[in-house]
Amino acid sequence: MSNSKVAEFTAPGMNSESAEQTIAQLDNRMVALIDLQLTLKHIHWNVVGPSFIGVHEMLDPQVAAVQEMTDTIAERIATLGGVPVGTPKSIVDRRSWEDYSIGKGLVKDHLVALDKVYNGVNGDHRKALEKLSELDPVSEDMIIAQLADLEQFQWFVRAHIESSTGELQS
Repeated sequence: MSNSKVAEFTAPGMNSESAEQTIAQLDNRMVALIDLQLTLKHIHWNVVGPSFIGVHEMLDPQVAAVQEMTDTIAERIATLGGVPVGTPKSIVDRRSWEDYSIGKGLVKDHLVALDKVYNGVNGDHRKALEKLSELDPVSEDMIIAQLADLEQFQWFVRAHIESSTGELQS
């Protein structure tokens, strides 16, 4: 499925080539965030252990915030003349990472795995920023704001798996 620009317009003052490149960057981030929100909800449903309730309740606000981020990106893609495609098969087909592998599991196991998920999402958001800084300052600003929240969410996760000496459990 092609995610290239299909409209005959883009944002005023932006050329078609920049719009198409921006849409490609945003599409990649949208796919990652859809995957992240589903992974967060999966963990919410399947986490067990002594710290269950704290983690269970920590994840729902993250799900809601990531869902809002996804919507913002999809609407920006449409604003630039693109088509945001969020169907399940298209998401799986377009992602470049393996599916989250833990089912029902202990808090520590899920949070160590979730930290790795955040490493990927946040690292790729930073890579997108490098490209967006040359293409579209509006999209760049949007991703910067999202990254600030995503990094804070990762800090919340790490607070559960960090030792008093600052080492993360693995």
